Amino acid sequence: MAESLRELVDAELGLPVDPRVAEMAAAIAERHGEASRAVLFYGSCLREQQLDGLMLDFYLIVSDYAAAYGKRWLAKANALIPPNVFPFQHGGLAAKYAVLSEADFHRLNGPETRNVSVWARFAQPARLAWAKDMAARDKAIDAIAQAAPTLLRAAQPFPPGDELEPWRHAFALTYSAELRAERKGRSGSIVDIDPERYQRFLVPALAAMDRNASGGGWARRRIEGKLLSVLRLAKATATYAGGAEYIAWKINRHAGTNIELKGWQKRHPLLAAISLLPRLLRSGAIR
Repeated sequence: MAESLRELVDAELGLPVDPRVAEMAAAIAERHGEASRAVLFYGSCLREQQLDGLMLDFYLIVSDYAAAYGKRWLAKANALIPPNVFPFQHGGLAAKYAVLSEADFHRLNGPETRNVSVWARFAQPARLAWAKDMAARDKAIDAIAQAAPTLLRAAQPFPPGDELEPWRHAFALTYSAELRAERKGRSGSIVDIDPERYQRFLVPALAAMDRNASGGGWARRRIEGKLLSVLRLAKATATYAGGAEYIAWKINRHAGTNIELKGWQKRHPLLAAISLLPRLLRSGAIR
């Protein structure tokens, strides 16, 4: 009997992680106390199975923003332009984690959300590195089970090719709808790292698509997505300690550039982001 998409997501999220990842996830959850519901591990460190010297990526899912923060302005910033992103270190490893409420996480993975930033990421592999209880686990599974159908529905029609082409095409579209510090072809390499996984998920994901949801609209998605990326970048200069250094590191790593920040840029990260953006766009370091 063929597995449903939810069963596939459940099994994938439950795969074991490096003990250091589990420890860091628990420490992130502890930082936000009773508001913490689930911590998800995703991104390049998961795909490449490498931790040392890199920055791990997590999403922290919370019950609500007011309960997650001691400062009211952080809760308001998270609700207005989700997510908030924070740096974190634990056990000799460095990470960043994004914070979303359970309600926002469900909404941002679904077809009602035009912006790609959450459903594009969770159509890719992830691990549930920490969960408060079974109810929190079930809510995370339900939210993530929407991601791949939302991605594929938005990307139709698919160009001709093999059974992996729908995924390559879909991820290429989502990369074009954000400011991305990535080399050309990165979207295809995500699929080619684990082709069996994407082959296994394709038919259940297509079967689970919302047939009433609208696809296409990528010109609008690109404009809105890039504007939202700029807003998030500006917000991160206030919420993310060392934000300018992180932005430069991220661009250098993914785009092969060698940006070195000046003293005033480190002291004024928002101005640094604004000053870097035109040069980065011209150079193609971000698109």
